[in-house]
Amino acid sequence: MAVATEPTRIDEPPDLRARGGAGPTIDRGFRVLALVGGLTVLAILAGIAISTTKRAWPAFRFEGITYLFSTDWDPINGHFGAFPFIYGTLVVSAIALLFAVPVSIGIALFITELAPRRIRSTVVTVIDLMAAVPSVVFGLWGLLVLAPNLNGVYDHISSAVASIPVLNTVLARGPSGQSYFTAGLVLALMITPIITSLTREVFRTVPRNDKEGALALGATRWEMITGVVFPHSTGGMVGAIMLGLGRAMGETIAVALLIGGNARIFHSLFGPGDAMPSVIARNLGESSIYPYYREALIGLGVTLFAMTILVNIGGRRAVSRIDRRLRGAA
Repeated sequence: MAVATEPTRIDEPPDLRARGGAGPTIDRGFRVLALVGGLTVLAILAGIAISTTKRAWPAFRFEGITYLFSTDWDPINGHFGAFPFIYGTLVVSAIALLFAVPVSIGIALFITELAPRRIRSTVVTVIDLMAAVPSVVFGLWGLLVLAPNLNGVYDHISSAVASIPVLNTVLARGPSGQSYFTAGLVLALMITPIITSLTREVFRTVPRNDKEGALALGATRWEMITGVVFPHSTGGMVGAIMLGLGRAMGETIAVALLIGGNARIFHSLFGPGDAMPSVIARNLGESSIYPYYREALIGLGVTLFAMTILVNIGGRRAVSRIDRRLRGAA
């Protein structure tokens, strides 16, 4: 007589919530910890903005809106117009991006698409080492080596465009090799490792199947890069460029050594000028000898802080818009 047996029951996964497990508690703790971390960063940024604005407020109140748009920076007579330094910061940063972005994208493409494995690791190591070099080393090299050797180059360029309107002003010869253009070139060298590293990581996220599919359909390597790699990586490249721009705008020592220290707007790229970080570093130690001088210098820091925030917000908006377009939402 056969004995009936119960079918074997496969136990279901334990319900942590029903059994009072620690899973939900850990999740809640993690959410709280993440929220506290994010709010802490925002609180630090708000504290920096409030404290520096409070210290700079006497200069803002003394000069009014002319602080941002006046070109008269004369601490002895109590005039503080920050526009020459805003202009210098923007010009030097634009020169740096003009040279750094194509080179960085080219290096990133070489590493991800063309370089053999052995060469690839060597190039990556060199790029990482460049990012670790202190900015004062780049500044000293530019001051002692690059600037003297660029005098002749600037002379030739100025002579070649002397008869061309507009260019004969923009590329007029300056008094020395210390200029907007020299500072921009060294800044380009400094931000290239940052943009290259981020762009390289973005290029590595492109699906291999998409690239191989384009090549299988008869596309050349360049057509594959322009048709597959660039569209997929546009948002990340914009983010990398914005991060490099923020680094260029905030660089201090190298710019202070190379830009020339002129508190007036020199309309030629080969002429001397000044930028907001370099003015602060050069003059803050003696700023107590004139009324409102220290407050005006701190105001330059507040202005630079606001500009970098606007740059980052603009970069994030650009990345979001590009991503929506790629997904077909816009």
